[in-house]
Amino acid sequence: MADMGYLSLMNPEEIMRRVELLKQEHRDLDSAIAALAQNGTADQLQLARLKKRKLMLRDEIALLEDSLIPDIIA
Repeated sequence: MADMGYLSLMNPEEIMRRVELLKQEHRDLDSAIAALAQNGTADQLQLARLKKRKLMLRDEIALLEDSLIPDIIA
């Protein structure tokens, strides 16, 4: 995963904008993966790379969304 040090420099609105951009990229990758998978001659290496990128996006989205939730002291 990318270095998330920039997270402390972002305000909640910037984080939400970043999350929306990442979600759009995630949806786009989902479409691209589906299209490649339907094509009988799909490049397995390219498919694997797209899936890996999609997982990385999901992890970054989760991290950003978690940063928007304040810590609750039990």
